[in-house]
Amino acid sequence: MKPDVGQFELERRYGISPDRLWRLLTDPAMRAKWGAPSEGTVLVVEKADLRVGGEEKHRCGPAEAPEFEVVTRWYRLDAPSLAAFTETLIIGEECLATSLVTYRLEAEGDGSSLGVAVAVSSFTGPEAPAEFHGGWEGGLANLDRLVTEELASAG
Repeated sequence: MKPDVGQFELERRYGISPDRLWRLLTDPAMRAKWGAPSEGTVLVVEKADLRVGGEEKHRCGPAEAPEFEVVTRWYRLDAPSLAAFTETLIIGEECLATSLVTYRLEAEGDGSSLGVAVAVSSFTGPEAPAEFHGGWEGGLANLDRLVTEELASAG
């Protein structure tokens, strides 16, 4: 069976430095705050190893039963400008999809620009790339709120 594939890019602007944005994007505790894609869902960090070659494990899904396992492997960490990693989504013993994600951060005035490029290979059907896109949109909306909170606490 051939996988269904898709790709997309998202762009955001933030009023914080690339260093501060990098921390929000890569620190496991911060990712747990913004990574869940929608209200009522959670991202629970089970294992964190933020280094090139490091593997991380998360659980995500409904707060009462986060049934999806996410295995992340880091391939590039050039703080605070570039990160590349894969995320493999598993439920039970079945691998549902794998994605390659690239973060690009650049200084922009007193703030930062963030580019997120995602390429998805789905093993369960053609709807997965659109679902990943929706999940990333939801996660970045949470990141927007977290950045706003960071600015409020610093100001």
